[in-house]
Amino acid sequence: MAVSTKYELKLGQATREAFGRALVEIGRENKDVVVCDADLSKSTMVHYFAKEFPDRFFSCGIAEANMVAVGAGLASSGKIPFVASFSAFVLNKGFEQLRVTVAYPNTNVKVVGTHSGISIGEDGPSQMSIEDLALACSLPGFVVLSPADEVAMGAFVRLAASHVGPVFIRAGRPKVPVVYSKDQKFEIGKAIQLLDGKDVTLMAHGLMVAESIRAAEMLDADGISARVIDMPTIKPLDEAAITKAASETGAIVVSEEHLVDGGLGVRVAQVVSRTRPCVMEYVGLENTYAESGSPEALLQKYGLTAAKVAEAARRALRRK
Repeated sequence: MAVSTKYELKLGQATREAFGRALVEIGRENKDVVVCDADLSKSTMVHYFAKEFPDRFFSCGIAEANMVAVGAGLASSGKIPFVASFSAFVLNKGFEQLRVTVAYPNTNVKVVGTHSGISIGEDGPSQMSIEDLALACSLPGFVVLSPADEVAMGAFVRLAASHVGPVFIRAGRPKVPVVYSKDQKFEIGKAIQLLDGKDVTLMAHGLMVAESIRAAEMLDADGISARVIDMPTIKPLDEAAITKAASETGAIVVSEEHLVDGGLGVRVAQVVSRTRPCVMEYVGLENTYAESGSPEALLQKYGLTAAKVAEAARRALRRK
């Protein structure tokens, strides 16, 4: 069974921490792995790599656009560069370079954006990346990943390193529940069904996966059978899993710590409309930026909770 326990979810590492530690392991195995930093190594956790491999660590200063271009140059020289910064900085400030030096020539750059979503908390909206997935998915040739926990993150960092081509990995600041057992197998482009259900499907990525599992428990108490699917690969999507869920449950709720416009929900809806139309509901940020506050308070205020996922599922069922 993929889930650690059916409904009990224990707090684990932040996905940014898991990224930093996995990167060191990969660096030990492959001398071509290098890292580019934009003066945030202690926050993105690439300082672990810098400490062990100082000759393979390139500090680019507070200049994300330059960092991306340096990474593209290293990739063109046969290296496997991981360029890391806050998602809000590397995607927004570095977008032109991501487009021109990475996506267009299809260079082998791995872009990691940490502190994604509103759960960054007190740092406020200027550093909250709620558009990063939309931007990353718009870049041709990019693989876009949003792991749910430390186990998934470790696996996807390794998969990204072995994948030939550009990759964006989304990571968060706070500690998140451990969803997966250590023997779970992951694959780029494949969804993972965590719980079976026949009435409604709850799809999510990142920290909303655990909230969807909790929402399934709430619904189960009311006699509603909810399927839970983790969608760690935002691009390319697992269209077969989406179509199967739409056919078998007839209702899908997509939850994400991202703007509803341009997020996973929009991409799932594209598949559903083309293959098997069904009722859909969305849980995410609705045409707004958040504010400064504790992560817990912000997630509550903006409805990124299990209760809101369950509420959306009930709405979907009324519309079936």
